[in-house]
Amino acid sequence: MCKKSLRDEQMSEVLVDEAAGWARSLTHKEQRGPGDLENAWRRLEARYGVPVSTFWSLRYRRPKNILASLYFRLRGAYEAECARQVRKLEHELAVTKAKAGADHAAVRAAEALVDEADSKE
Repeated sequence: MCKKSLRDEQMSEVLVDEAAGWARSLTHKEQRGPGDLENAWRRLEARYGVPVSTFWSLRYRRPKNILASLYFRLRGAYEAECARQVRKLEHELAVTKAKAGADHAAVRAAEALVDEADSKE
């Protein structure tokens, strides 16, 4: 029987921390108010296929490691949510540009934000 190296344990911890951050962010975006935590997790499960138990364990009893399939599913869900937020911002920008004009300070600030988000992808 061979022992796991310290490096493997540290890597697992980093991956679990990253997955927990994604789960926390997704939950925060999906929650509609106090008391909606489990319902938000159910909606996320239906939309992205990440089990409610994964969200629960990453919030309350963080595991020592995470399955690769769950890790990549959470990452995909997080990236999809970020892309959805950028699309919403672009739509709001187009509406504001039509109402206020392209030279308005809010339009310039929103365009800078969209450009920044596009450069990160």
